Amino acid sequence: MTLSLRGRLLIGVISLVVVGLLVLNVAIYASLQNFLIRGVDAQLRAGVDEVANTLGAPGRGQVQHTAFPVGTVAELIGTDGSVVNVKVVGQGFGTPTAAVTPVLPSRLPSAGLDVPTDPQTVRGSDAVTQFRMTDWPEGRFGGQYIVLAIPLTDVYSTLRGLLISELVISVGVVAGTALLAFVIIQVGLRPLRRMGAIAGEIAAGDYSRRVEPATSKTEIGRLGLALNAMLSQIEAAFAKSTASERRLRRFIADASHELRTPLTSIRGYSEMLRRGAGESPADADLARRRIEEESVRMSALVDDMLLIARLDQGRPLETKPVDLQVIARDAAADARAVAPQREITVNAPDNVVVSGDDTRLRQVVGNLVRNALVHTPATTPIEIGVATQNGTARLSVADHGSGLGPDVLERIFEPFYRADPSRSRDSGGAGLGLSIVNAVVVAHGGRVEVKQTSGGGATFEVELPLVSHR
Repeated sequence: MTLSLRGRLLIGVISLVVVGLLVLNVAIYASLQNFLIRGVDAQLRAGVDEVANTLGAPGRGQVQHTAFPVGTVAELIGTDGSVVNVKVVGQGFGTPTAAVTPVLPSRLPSAGLDVPTDPQTVRGSDAVTQFRMTDWPEGRFGGQYIVLAIPLTDVYSTLRGLLISELVISVGVVAGTALLAFVIIQVGLRPLRRMGAIAGEIAAGDYSRRVEPATSKTEIGRLGLALNAMLSQIEAAFAKSTASERRLRRFIADASHELRTPLTSIRGYSEMLRRGAGESPADADLARRRIEEESVRMSALVDDMLLIARLDQGRPLETKPVDLQVIARDAAADARAVAPQREITVNAPDNVVVSGDDTRLRQVVGNLVRNALVHTPATTPIEIGVATQNGTARLSVADHGSGLGPDVLERIFEPFYRADPSRSRDSGGAGLGLSIVNAVVVAHGGRVEVKQTSGGGATFEVELPLVSHR
């Protein structure tokens, strides 16, 4: 398992080829050997009469000549097992003095039989040559036996040639297969190497890269599709984490900046009291009043930040049926009390009931209306609308002020963001109102967006799910 995938594939392919060739070569060798032996056996059976005539058996008549191979031995065996007569094929049957003869068993297979025995293989007198022999009783010779033995030299020579050919061909096939398999595996694994290189770039920090190929037509392509889908999720998660970390750092910096101002004021007025403001009742009253005002302001700021933090953590809100029509009319009444010179209209002809936290939803509408009061001229009208559309509740607060620029629209719901940086904190707040609106609406499963009002101004629209009736 320590080998590379390329090495394991190559070894697997070569092993299969070697095993296949081995099985094929053994089968061919065994088939040819059986075929040649059967041919020799057929010669043994066909040469009975010719051998009997050659050895001088009478009454055989004219027999067909058989082309025995050189070295074929015909022997006449006496009743005592001795060789009475022997003929060896040279140029026809003769009796060479140095002929190799078969080593016969101590008891001939045909002893006690009247027919030739099945051929069998015996060794030669030189301990090298192998013979295929048969024997049969010859009553005309007074109970003697005739033995016919054909050497297997040609058979083994043919088989040896076949073995050498198989070896050479097999080596060539294995070498060619190994080379071809190596090339095919190299080409086949090229996409994986590209994936590995791209994965290294991604690991180095380039999360925008994608692996190739990415197609559903091949296994590697489907792997590429899966990896790209995973990389997209990872990239989105990193982007989300980075953005969240950036927002957190900005939130902490802005919160520190916002808290520093009231803390600085409280510290300054406290030092004023310590240095002797008691000797001047007017200075003492001013210091105490400002300390109290800054403390209240700081407490409200901390409460707003804690609310945003709780909502971001997904803490559950109180849920009960809430009528947005009632909330809208109450918010309009509160605004008229604060700005009686304003024209504030409410377009909410029907009850629109949602499931949520009454206090937080009132805070949403109140912040939107207060935002319109603070950031528009004193005589600018404000319109509050409540309706239902496509199964959702829609609440809108529209003003007819100077409107918002495109850059402001993108950041309007960020904590501590002010559309007018020059506005003082006393009149403009800390910049958490719209952030609270967005957090509360999202916690209720809705969404809030802002767009330009027709004719000038800004319109905030809130969508919330209606109460489901069972």
